Parts: sequence; C-alpha cells; structure tokens
Amino acid sequence: MINKNNKMALLLSLGLMGILTAAPAMAADNAFPLRAQYETVGVKPISTEELAANFAHSVVIDVRSAYEFQTLHIEGAQSVPLSDADFEQKIRALSDKTNKTLVFYCNGTTCAKSYDAAARALKAGVKSVWVYDAGILAWAQANPTKTDLMGKRMVSASQLIDKANFEAHLLSPRDFYEQVLADPNAIVLDIRDAAQRAGVSLFQMRDIHVPLDNTRLADWVKKANAEHKAIYFIDETGHQVQWLQYFLQEAGTTQYWFMRGGAKAFFATI
Repeated sequence: MINKNNKMALLLSLGLMGILTAAPAMAADNAFPLRAQYETVGVKPISTEELAANFAHSVVIDVRSAYEFQTLHIEGAQSVPLSDADFEQKIRALSDKTNKTLVFYCNGTTCAKSYDAAARALKAGVKSVWVYDAGILAWAQANPTKTDLMGKRMVSASQLIDKANFEAHLLSPRDFYEQVLADPNAIVLDIRDAAQRAGVSLFQMRDIHVPLDNTRLADWVKKANAEHKAIYFIDETGHQVQWLQYFLQEAGTTQYWFMRGGAKAFFATI
C-alpha cells in the first residue's frame, strides 16, 4: 500500500512527467504558431532536413512576390505568387506535369502565404501537398549552396543580411519624417504599388513614386551614391525593404533609411 508521503511524491512525479512531455509540443506550437490552424484542413508541414532529403521527389514552389523570389529563393524553386489570379490552374498544371509532391514556402513561421497556398492546392484537388513553413531564410541558413541570391548561387550563409544590419537602417515614422524634412537634398522614394499609394504623398510631393524594381531604382541609387545624398524608402508595411536591402548593399549604398512599419505605421501615428 502506498503511504501518504509516497502517494504525494508519485503524484508530483507524474505531474512533472506530464509537463516535460507537453513541453516539446508547446515549444513547437510557439515556433510555428500557424500550424494548428492549418492542420485542421489537412496542411502538413515538412522540416528543412526532410525537404533536403526528398528534394528530388518534390516540386518546390515559392508563393511570395516576384521581387522577393528574384532576390532570394531556393535553388530550382518555381515562382507562383499566391496573388496570381490563376494560381490554382498553375498549381494543378505543375502537379499533373510532374506527378511529384508540391512543397510551398514563403518567408517564415509567421507567414501565412505558404499555408494558404497548400490549403488552396488541396481544395483544388491536388493530393500530395506539403508546406515548408520554416521559410526561405531558414533554408538559406542551412543550405546556402542550394540557394540563389541576386541571381547567383550562394557560397555561405554569411551572405545573408542579419537582423542587426537591417535594424541599423530602420527609423521610427517620426524620426524618418523629421530627418527627411531636415535634409532638403534627401531623395525620398515611395516604392508602394499604385493601389497602396492611392495618390497620397507623405512628404508634400517630395516623395517620388518608383515601382519596386531594381532596374527602375538603379538610376536613383546611382544618383544618391554619386551626389552623396541620403536616400529614404517608403513601403507599405516595412517588409518589402528587407529584400530591397540586398540590392542596395550590392550597389555599395550606405546612406539609406527605411521607415519601421512602413506607410501603414506612419498613418497610424498621425
């Protein structure tokens, strides 16, 4: 018979075992906060190691914007932006043509695009579908020589721009605004699309609308470099400039600034 003290010790032991057993699951949920939501509709995740091992038997699909894909993507991946009007048709065509498993990815664990893409593919009748929800940066860190950066195969993960470097070029909306007003020679480029911009100028017509396209941006970057002028970029939410930074770095630009949170954050502060 178990005495009172032994019974209490047993209960504590079982409780501790329960906590330890639950900890990995809780950690996984925290690391991949969208998984549980999409698993209910049949979306299954694949890890970096599993994708690398099964790469030859998969069609890897990048569902981000064309600009993000051109900047950094998994080598051999297909670019099919989730925003494409004929997304389902393109996905079914790839599935029928290759008869391989389709693996969707986007920017990382909090990016819903890859999950949405997998869910839409399943709904469209594609049977073999996975989501690589760790995202492009996790892949590039683990497999740099199987990643394309600015049109070239990466050699090392050190080529990736780290968080500290990116943060060093971020300004709060208020600081961004004040610095632009204090510098009459500053070049201010609004890289939002026409629908996001909606004809509204943030800087009394000083900001120039240039699409997020490296060819279109090149002349302004060259001008800033040649004339030693600071250049300021406005996007919608502060995410697109993360990819633009690779182009600026390659161009040798040093005096450039991004608005933290983009135009959306700016309008939220006024």
